[in-house]
Amino acid sequence: MLFGVDGWGENHRNNPKGTYLMARLAGVDLPRNKRMEIALTYIYGIGATRAKELLEKTGISPDLRTDNLSDDQLAALRDAIESSYTVEGDLRREVQADIRRKIEIGSYQGMRHRRGLPVRGQRTKTNARTRKGPKKTIAGKKK
Repeated sequence: MLFGVDGWGENHRNNPKGTYLMARLAGVDLPRNKRMEIALTYIYGIGATRAKELLEKTGISPDLRTDNLSDDQLAALRDAIESSYTVEGDLRREVQADIRRKIEIGSYQGMRHRRGLPVRGQRTKTNARTRKGPKKTIAGKKK
């Protein structure tokens, strides 16, 4: 039985209490009753394509539900993820470091990040509210 950061938590299906807990991979609780193909996408850095690649690589059926996963299959998935991909906290740190580097070198993208504006050429005259935040109302012209 696997315990700790990854594997099955203390309430695995073979637990005498009969309670269930989600499988853990890369520090993320995978949803219990979803197909593995979908459940793996809950890990930051693994999308649909990578999930399919991982399942093919480990020989696990994409239609298998998370709660039907054996300890060996879970271990195989964990090993495949750790050896091939940067995920979760490490990936988030990497992305933040890239943004910080662009800001420090003074690139156009870094300047856009610093100002809180869209970075990839989107229009800002209208739209871009997600990036710019709520409207700052300016007093209208008096007659």
